Amino acid sequence: MAPVARAIALAGAFHHYSHITIRSPRRLYHSCRAIYNPKVQIKEEGQPQTLDYRVFLVDHSGKKVSPWHDIPLHLGDGVFNFVVEIPKDTSAKMEVATDELYTPIKQDTKKGKLRYYPYNIHWNYGLLPQTWEDPSFSNPKVEGALGDNDPVLVDVVEIGERRRKIGQILKVKPLAALAMIDKGELDWKIVAISLDDPRASLVNDVDDVEKHFPGTLVAIRDWFRDYKIPDGKPANRFALGNKAANKDYALKIINETNESWAKLMKRSIPSGDLSLL
Repeated sequence: MAPVARAIALAGAFHHYSHITIRSPRRLYHSCRAIYNPKVQIKEEGQPQTLDYRVFLVDHSGKKVSPWHDIPLHLGDGVFNFVVEIPKDTSAKMEVATDELYTPIKQDTKKGKLRYYPYNIHWNYGLLPQTWEDPSFSNPKVEGALGDNDPVLVDVVEIGERRRKIGQILKVKPLAALAMIDKGELDWKIVAISLDDPRASLVNDVDDVEKHFPGTLVAIRDWFRDYKIPDGKPANRFALGNKAANKDYALKIINETNESWAKLMKRSIPSGDLSLL
């Protein structure tokens, strides 16, 4: 198993912006067994675009670690780790395999066939480690929708200019949140930017995204709303007035889903087929 470290970090934010706003309190982030300041490498097994292809993370000793459980979520000062599943301008539907040991990244399948989006995604897409959307939790502020039990769980859309690699870990700051509803289930999309992006210093909240990345929030919303339509399925919907919520709202969602993950790891919530290793 990976080295264990217990890290509890405090973060606070007290900003008020237009769009949908929320004032966030100081918060505790849970990190049950995460590698502290992880230095991990990407290890591929199998060939890309095959059923056997897996992308693992390994530590300095060569041991496999979980991108879901072993990578710390919070780095302090409103910065979080983000694990890339789907690089910018690609269409293979890659995701963490939550039912496999060490939860590697693999290409999703349906009826034994590899899945692809109908067109490329225009941003780096992936997950925040140590988060989980509890499918039994109904959010009264978002039409009472339940969590979607998505493997790893808060989804992130990273809007930086560079295309990243599957399994790459980036330091990001959240900027906004979109509340997508897919068949009645709530699927949060956190909009963030990597700290090493040339324009990262210019954006700190939702209004900055509109100013420095004009049209991006609408483009993200429309992409996720419509991507199932070519397969004959209905469009997804968005709550919160079809608008992006601000940074403080995004931080609140991250905190809530981190708490749900901590309960899952403590076996306070049934894990079902989910791998907790």
